[in-house]
Amino acid sequence: MTDYVRKILTSSVYEVAVQTPLEKMDLLSARLDHDILVKREDLQPVFSFKIRGAHNRIVHLSAEERARGVICASAGNHAQGVALSATRLGIRAIVVMPTTTPVIKVNAVKRLGGEVVLFGDGFDAARAHAAGLAEKHGHVFVHPFDDPDVIAGQGTVGLEIMRQHPEPIGAIYVPVGGGGLAAGIASFVKFLRPEIRVIGVEPDEAASMKAAIAAGKPVPLDRVGLFADGVAVRQVGDETFRLCRDLLDDIVTVSADEICAAIKDIFDDHRAITEPAGALALAGLRRDIENGNAPKDGALIAINSGANVNFDRLRYVAERAEIGERAEALLAVTIPERPGSYRAFIRLIGSRAITEFNYRYRAGDSARIFVGVKLTRGDIEKREIIDLLEGNDLAVTDLTDNEVAKLHVRHMVGGRAAGLTDEQVFRFQFPERPGALLKFLEGLNDAWNITLFHYRNHGSDYGRVLVGVQVPAETRADFFAHIDAIGFPYWDETQNPAYRQFLHMD
Repeated sequence: MTDYVRKILTSSVYEVAVQTPLEKMDLLSARLDHDILVKREDLQPVFSFKIRGAHNRIVHLSAEERARGVICASAGNHAQGVALSATRLGIRAIVVMPTTTPVIKVNAVKRLGGEVVLFGDGFDAARAHAAGLAEKHGHVFVHPFDDPDVIAGQGTVGLEIMRQHPEPIGAIYVPVGGGGLAAGIASFVKFLRPEIRVIGVEPDEAASMKAAIAAGKPVPLDRVGLFADGVAVRQVGDETFRLCRDLLDDIVTVSADEICAAIKDIFDDHRAITEPAGALALAGLRRDIENGNAPKDGALIAINSGANVNFDRLRYVAERAEIGERAEALLAVTIPERPGSYRAFIRLIGSRAITEFNYRYRAGDSARIFVGVKLTRGDIEKREIIDLLEGNDLAVTDLTDNEVAKLHVRHMVGGRAAGLTDEQVFRFQFPERPGALLKFLEGLNDAWNITLFHYRNHGSDYGRVLVGVQVPAETRADFFAHIDAIGFPYWDETQNPAYRQFLHMD
């Protein structure tokens, strides 16, 4: 450990890296009743801490090694660090990236002067290909984590935290992929202030360090999930394993939904967007607090390790964040198939915000609806809602943690309704505020049977609903007069080709 402290203190990272701020998360601190801070490594020139280790390794190359050029394998963040450092030093850089790498990271490497080679569907395949190219062409391989100079460069994050926060620290939460950042930070922090807990955080679908510690040696995982691509490492390094095994106090694993919730937390407090791996440590911090394992005294610090995320990934993040923070319940509820049932159901929910409401007519005396309800008190409130509904003789199935429901079924509720006649379909728009959905339902007269209902709160100012109603030809004039009187803008979509082809029964 002493050798690593010396290497960290003498590392050459600030020729390309910056000292990033350690910022208080005021909103989250108040909500969780802890002093929570984040180390903003997303503010580095390449939007990731990886520039530290990459440069510290490359700057130590001999003149002969520099002439041969460098090569690395990376899902993106290490690649950008290598490209920037090599370009600054006038060294050729070849970067092998998995074909699954987000386009934003591929383009960033090219912009920084790296020569990109796309190969394989994961980091391990890319690393093997890079090693083969290095042997064939004589390039110097710059390992993303299992190298003493790389580990020492990443350890400067711990050095900065010690300088920036001399007050008591309860724990530092560090994202773990290959283990370089955790090994570097733990080496410095445990030498200087051994009372501080250093806790590694991994996705539960890529927990390679936890598996290694359990096995007593680095072992390959059968598979790794790619949501947090920055830490999607199938097997940790020998040197990072040795250090993390001896220096980490614990390893916490978290779900993709919890990572999404942490991304939202960082945005709410700092208006910053992080990549999934960047919010991983904060998700682990939250999990420790919720499980009662976080230290009661001293600040809790999470490393925000990066912000290289494709914009289109945010759609998934927003969809899953509320579930991850236990702020939304997804329920399948069976209600009587008769006019007025929807209003009665919404009245039972009360003032709670409805986030989703999907229904399609089916023959019989019961109807099944897929409903999302916003929670303010997590699982306790969800249990209260289920008890309330069941107490009113409604059958309820909790789908909140059902992957098929969250990923697929919520978008597939509907289809063609056999035996249905006289269906008219309308798209309505109304101001998105508490109680608006109930007001809309109360505006529909029980004289017309609702056959289809789809509503999803997308966070905009206006709620949008697709409604199917059985309207016999002889009552259509009355029906249109009625919905005109409701006062919400609407569009008749009965002839819409999407409806005709997928929902209408010919």
